[in-house]
Amino acid sequence: MVVDTVPVVSASWLREHIASPGLVILDASWYLPGDDRDCRAEFNSAHIPGALFFDIDTLVDSNSDLPHMLPPPDEFTAAMRKLGLNGDDRIVVYDSAGLFSAPRAWWMLRVFGHHHVSVLDGGLPAWRVADGRLASAADENNAGRPSGDFTASAPDPALLRSLQQIREAIGSGTEQILDARSAPRFRGDVAEPRAGLRSGHMPGALNLPYAQVLDPDTKRLLLPEQLKARFVAAGVNLQKPVITTCGSGVSACVLSLAMAQATGRDAPVYDGSWAEWGRYKQ
Repeated sequence: MVVDTVPVVSASWLREHIASPGLVILDASWYLPGDDRDCRAEFNSAHIPGALFFDIDTLVDSNSDLPHMLPPPDEFTAAMRKLGLNGDDRIVVYDSAGLFSAPRAWWMLRVFGHHHVSVLDGGLPAWRVADGRLASAADENNAGRPSGDFTASAPDPALLRSLQQIREAIGSGTEQILDARSAPRFRGDVAEPRAGLRSGHMPGALNLPYAQVLDPDTKRLLLPEQLKARFVAAGVNLQKPVITTCGSGVSACVLSLAMAQATGRDAPVYDGSWAEWGRYKQ
């Protein structure tokens, strides 16, 4: 599938277009539990003016014991309408780490059929560097924001992979599996942070830690040719389909965003990721 909206926009682009009708900004900040940070409190303290909070921890399948599994379309529809999103909105999503969890929101919106969405390259740090204004919850009142008409479609099979599809991909070799976890976790040298999971990786999987597609100083995506070089160095054949995976389906989306930026093509995400695969003997 070819990407039909630019995957990333710059802070300068957002400053120029922030007042455009129909433009909606979402803060999708999220951190690992061990980071001991409260993203909602940080959002309330300082965010890009007009931004709405996209809560990755609550936009999940409540009937699954796996973290971050996609919610049913009707539940996603209700949550997005409550936020005030409309079907024709142009959405820009960012996070406070630079580029970590925002791609998950980008991917979720696209899975459910909303393709007019981009990620702010470098996130809130890039916005600060660009001298962008900040607002707090006390400055704004979004309580009166009207409900939107957003309607989620059935999950797009071109963007999503299940456990069974991963097994089939491993057996057939038709799709490459690219793991965004750190090299020690991928090799099985360290224990997984979630209890009850085996260490290691899926048979035949390749490893490209998500941080390697980012500039270490700015946390922005590398340039397209640099991204292609990183993929190739990891063993990826850019002419063959790629599935991304990670620990719980968050950082895998960074690699999918990088693939879209580098090649213009989508890389579906294995939503269950190692949280699902690592609990079973395959």
